[in-house]
Formats: sequence, structure tokens, C-alpha cells
Amino acid sequence: MRFIVFSLSLLALSGCAASIPPVEVTRFHLGQQPASGPVVIEAAEGQNAANLEFGTYAAAVSRELIRLGYPLEGKAMYRIVLGFDRAERQVPKRSPVTIGIGGGSFGGNVGIGLGTSFGIGKSTSAIVGTRMSVQMKRISDGAVVWEGRAQTEAPANAPAAQPGLAADKLSRALFQDFPGESGRTITVP
Repeated sequence: MRFIVFSLSLLALSGCAASIPPVEVTRFHLGQQPASGPVVIEAAEGQNAANLEFGTYAAAVSRELIRLGYPLEGKAMYRIVLGFDRAERQVPKRSPVTIGIGGGSFGGNVGIGLGTSFGIGKSTSAIVGTRMSVQMKRISDGAVVWEGRAQTEAPANAPAAQPGLAADKLSRALFQDFPGESGRTITVP
């Protein structure tokens, strides 16, 4: 009896778990990790640093940079240029119901078969794509010493599509194994 109750509770919990979509990450650098030092975060061209959503992405990037040894206090050695965008698109959603019509033969007789199927009740669902880009520029000469891009998609009604969760997920993926392999696109689960 206990086994049945335990199994049913695990089944119920598995239905509550939301799948978190993977993140596609590409990074470029000069072959080595930039020396640790203070940073300042700035908005990329076309971004509004006073925007509340920009603050969400900047906070997520700040946490990762601090973890890696790039504090936000002191005379800055690097400018972190942060950009992001979110776009929603509609994708067709197939109905699980199909109707098939067909024919055929078996035995020694010759027969011709014909079949077709079509979906009933097609509709669309919304997918939110979120992209983030970060450039680390040396203040002394303006050279880009590291840059990366990360992107993910999630259904519009999923928690992973919310700006706060998306910003954290993209930042963690982008700075995972920093500085990362230059020029290679990877998928981070």
C-alpha cells in the first residue's frame, strides 16, 4: 500500500515539473580569460538603461560577473555592454486528432490502396524568443576582450518565458565555464 501511495505522489509531482528549455550560447575571446578587475555595466546601443526590464538583465549579468571575480566597485577596468531583446511568434499547433481514409488488399488478389489523413481543429500557440548579448571592453584602449550571445525559446505561458527567469537562465549559460571555447556554439541544458 505504501508503495502505491509513494508511486502516485511521484506521478503527481512529475506533472508539476516545468521543462526548462535549453540555451544556445556562442562566445568569442582572445584565447585567455581576461584579468579580474572591476567592471561597469552599460546599455548597448538602442537599449534604455533606465528601463526596468534592462535592470533585470543587468542584475543577472552582475551576479555572474561578481561570481567570476569582476566586482562592480572600484575604478573600472572593463565596460560591460549589455543588450537583449524578446520577440513573440506564433507557431502552428497540430491537433492530436487525425482522420484517415484508406484501402488495400491481401491474399492472391491484386489491389490498390489509397490513404490520406488531415488534422482537425488547427490553432496556433505563442513562443517567446529571448536573446542576450554581452561585450567586455577594456577601458584603457576600448578593445573587445570577450563577447558572447545566448538565446532561448519558451512557450509564452511558461515560467521560463518570464523576463526574470529568462535573464537568469541566459546569464548562467553565457558565463558557464568562462571564458568558454571561442567561436563554438554550444547548447546548455
